[in-house]
Amino acid sequence: MVKRSGSPAIEHAVLVTGFEPFGGATTNPSECVARALDGRTIVGRSVVAAVLPCVFGDARRALVRAIDRVRPELVVCVGEAGGRAEISVERVAINIDDARIPDNAGAQPIDRLIVTGGPVGYWSSLPIKAIVSALDAEKIAATVSQSAGTFVCNHIFYALMHALRDRPGVRGGFVHVPYLPEQVIGRPGIPSMALARTTRALEIVIATSLATRADAVIVGGATH
Repeated sequence: MVKRSGSPAIEHAVLVTGFEPFGGATTNPSECVARALDGRTIVGRSVVAAVLPCVFGDARRALVRAIDRVRPELVVCVGEAGGRAEISVERVAINIDDARIPDNAGAQPIDRLIVTGGPVGYWSSLPIKAIVSALDAEKIAATVSQSAGTFVCNHIFYALMHALRDRPGVRGGFVHVPYLPEQVIGRPGIPSMALARTTRALEIVIATSLATRADAVIVGGATH
């Protein structure tokens, strides 16, 4: 996991973040995949993981601390998207917190800017379409997502891209992953993805991001 404060940065590192469970759940697949990737080497880079609190504001501060400690060249934040059947590579973060449910500290902001005076949105700097194409090639269901929601996932996606403005050359973005199979027991019709497959998908996300500067020009839009 993230190195202690004061420790030297890891040269050529990738930072992967997940979230603690929220909404009364005991598991969050994003935390599980971050922990599974921690310490691995992908395309010659060391992967360092951090688990963020599912709390508005606190998550943002924890992310910035992790970036400052690790000083990565690539940051991939991961979150749970219960109900989605595929790996969702997010296109854009928007400057709004509008929580349908309270966060883990009981806060439920409504129509609140994440960064006062900040831009309406930030594009991901990951090669989102090349990533989806690479996942398709390994028969892992994936899509470009046009919305990261307005809960803590979008909050941290926006915070990440805002922080990276002052870190030239560092790229980042956000990926949503489905439930794990154990989360949908007794819930017929709800899709899930095994941890090993989700972990493999994130390895591909990282490898493709490191190897690809110019994104693929392929269809990735949506009609709704």
